[in-house]
Amino acid sequence: MLDILARRAAWVTAAELAHDLGVTTRSIRSYAAALGELVESGASGYRVRTDAYAAYQAEAAAPDAGASYFAPGSPQERLVFLARRLLDEPDGVDVYETAESLFVSDSTIESDLTRLRGLLAGTELGLQRHGGVVELTGPEIARRKLISRLFREEMRQGVVDVARIQEAFPSTGLAAFKSDLIEMLDARGFFVNEYGINDVLLHMAVALDRFSKDRVLPDASDVEVSETIGILARDLGGLIQRHFEVELDPTELRYLAILLRTRVIAPGAGRDPVEEFVKEEHLEVVRGIVARASAEYLVDLRDENFIVRLTLHVQNLVARAHENTYSRNPLTRSIKSSYPLIYELSVYIASRLQSAEGIEVNDDEIAYIAMHVGAYLEQQSRRRDAVTCAVVCPNYYDMHILLRDRLVSTLGDELDITRVITSTDADWGSIDADLVLTTIDPHGRRENAVIVQPFLTETDIEHIRQAAARIRRQRRRAGIKDDLLRYFDERLFLRNFYARDPITLIRALGDRMIAVGAIDEDYVDQTVEREQMSSTAFTDTLAVPHAMTMSAKRTAIAIVVNDTAIDWGDARVNVIAFIAFDANGRASFQTVFDQFVEVFSDREAVLGLIRRADTFTAFIDELVRIIDS
Repeated sequence: MLDILARRAAWVTAAELAHDLGVTTRSIRSYAAALGELVESGASGYRVRTDAYAAYQAEAAAPDAGASYFAPGSPQERLVFLARRLLDEPDGVDVYETAESLFVSDSTIESDLTRLRGLLAGTELGLQRHGGVVELTGPEIARRKLISRLFREEMRQGVVDVARIQEAFPSTGLAAFKSDLIEMLDARGFFVNEYGINDVLLHMAVALDRFSKDRVLPDASDVEVSETIGILARDLGGLIQRHFEVELDPTELRYLAILLRTRVIAPGAGRDPVEEFVKEEHLEVVRGIVARASAEYLVDLRDENFIVRLTLHVQNLVARAHENTYSRNPLTRSIKSSYPLIYELSVYIASRLQSAEGIEVNDDEIAYIAMHVGAYLEQQSRRRDAVTCAVVCPNYYDMHILLRDRLVSTLGDELDITRVITSTDADWGSIDADLVLTTIDPHGRRENAVIVQPFLTETDIEHIRQAAARIRRQRRRAGIKDDLLRYFDERLFLRNFYARDPITLIRALGDRMIAVGAIDEDYVDQTVEREQMSSTAFTDTLAVPHAMTMSAKRTAIAIVVNDTAIDWGDARVNVIAFIAFDANGRASFQTVFDQFVEVFSDREAVLGLIRRADTFTAFIDELVRIIDS
């Protein structure tokens, strides 16, 4: 409940919380009482008390790595406690002494050790037992990665910040070091990824801590590195010595420099052409993937500058993936819910990269690809969604010119001014623009008219923006209404239909779509493959499973509406829409997919739909009402 409230800035009703958590409103009241000062309640529901929550987060921060260990209570806390003890005790940990110190039974610790073996799977680390003593085995680099992983997993939302790193490790002055590091990288002509730099600072703090305890990396001075890595290592060494009075050996510095190179920086900012840093084989791979994505999704990504920039990112991504050290992206959730089509395009690109490079691409890395794709598409489509506008401003000392110029300078990206009327006797019926801005009272009520002052005020600008946004929203929704209604089939509407997991539910819906002739078994397999790439829960209430190719026999949408939310990835959803598009539906896919997610992002509307849509007809009626509202 606290996590849900922390993610939302507004009030959340008890009914919404109960719905999300699958409990009663009475339970929500009990939870709120247990949370005490962390939440406040009112007529509008519940919300987090910002100051109290910040203090709670600070208190829950990882303990000082140099201090004595805190007393763990929950099984997860015991697991972290054991891992840390094993990381810091080269001679191992006595199982029975540990159980006694934690006031738990020997069998409880044995159970925790079994869980710990699962945590270590795929990390090059393992547990070795000699009687009652358990020892952690494996290379130092893998131990450091485990420390970083444990640190990140203890933090809410998985976001690493400098203050928390300083609390956990004895490294003062980290903020000043970060500023100097960014300044140094900028001076050397690198693009700096601010979202990834704190991850590298965490690795550096771990390295300093381990180095101080004589837990060093094996010598690798005979390994050749690029000139860029050598320069970065030298500069890093100077900064670390100046800020922390520690002289790291060349192997440690090269390791940190490689992390910087693959996670935080890209060359070419204002210096050498970026193309010089891109390998031709990677360029060819990305060109091929982008060409297929452009054809599949009917968008034009085949711009050479975009491809070069994306390739530069892909090179670093491939290096991170081979090292199994992915970059965290704090914007993943918001990108996925706010820009579903851009995210979907990025999933397609990531899936092809996986096949071409033999790597795995996770949600955070997909979101970084989406940032590249979104930035490029935004540049291409900035004017495409402009609202046409007519201005009615009777002429008096060229006031209409001043008004038009102000509108262009402040709202030029949002408005396309097609007509300026300077007469007091405007023919209101003949004005066919999306929006009418007028300094005089329009004759009769006009829903698309906004009265403004001759000298535009900030209030006027805000009213215009709101009206333009409303018109764009209505225009988009009107465009999908007919398509949506045409694609639904009463035979593919299911109420309170559950399965043990998303994949099972996808296959169950797939069987029904096969039965009505919409798709084949291969399309179902592709949909499962897409789901395994990244969860298709795009909002807190909606999942949209689908394949990455438009290979259905005919376009159709299967809908499940459930009273009780089910787990879907890291979300809990009540509505599942299995969307299948045929090759002729490519043009519709972009509009339907993006706007379908937008329609279902309104929680109040979705909750109303769940309450009222007890039949297919009721579902259609309620969906039309939501779209038209």
